[in-house]
Amino acid sequence: MKIIISEFMDEAAVAELSARFDVTYDPSLADAQETIPALLADASALIVRNRTQVTDALLAAAPQLRCVGRLGVGLDNIDQEACAARDVTVYPAFGANNLSVAEYVITTGAMLLRGAYDRRAEMCAGAWPRQAASGREISGKVLGLVGYGAIARDTARIGRALSMKIIGYDPFLPADHAAWEGAECAPLGEVLKAADVISLHVPLTDSTRHMIDAVALAGMKERAVLINAARGGVVDELALAAALKAGKLAGAALDVFENEPLDAETAARFADVPNLILTPHIAGVTEESNERVSAMIAEQVSAHLTQT
Repeated sequence: MKIIISEFMDEAAVAELSARFDVTYDPSLADAQETIPALLADASALIVRNRTQVTDALLAAAPQLRCVGRLGVGLDNIDQEACAARDVTVYPAFGANNLSVAEYVITTGAMLLRGAYDRRAEMCAGAWPRQAASGREISGKVLGLVGYGAIARDTARIGRALSMKIIGYDPFLPADHAAWEGAECAPLGEVLKAADVISLHVPLTDSTRHMIDAVALAGMKERAVLINAARGGVVDELALAAALKAGKLAGAALDVFENEPLDAETAARFADVPNLILTPHIAGVTEESNERVSAMIAEQVSAHLTQT
């Protein structure tokens, strides 16, 4: 049986699959997706990250496809209805990269509050900006979590260890659910108003697209920081750039974007925005999480192909 892997995967997991199946491993395929249909003509499984678009048209070119492994948890790039209609099982790596994302949120939140880590140019030019770089501590601050699933709960756990107060919003999690222990459940507006560090943990849907718009940004604390390591499109990027330029927020960190990789228009809108950390969709990707995610998907895909 044949497996196509179109994006990067831990080498040990690739080797494990290659020992049992005919594996084509080519991470460059995500940049040449027009070549994938021909490769899938006789493939039994496809393994992707977030860039390969698993559309109905792609599935139509893969009549023998039995499963899709997702090296991550977001499924925005996979047409789940089309997969179900063709009896193609989708395997996300739920839980395998939770800790990496949680650490990213807390780390970038602390960096933005402290404001001390982008001073190299000033210091090399002879300045000694001690007062400007003194910043704030993360301890004792309010961590606002929009969405309170598994990753948000891991983030809350680390935040509590740093003496942060946790407040969260999740319309799908009842206020009396045990998961809220140690955290305050509140409406979205109250979370945005109360939090010093706001982190987004929601999927991209019709109801969450641009949920953080100009109105939501205006409702945040003036010195708050915003972190989006969830999905591009949840934040109105133009509105965020304007809020940062106007000094309405202390800073922001974006790991996900409406267009990935950044196109020229997106890059231009962020080019001169102050106090903004940009990273290339890597919040959930560390050496350790890549090993966990890859091993999980290799095991699930292998089991599916050998048991069905």
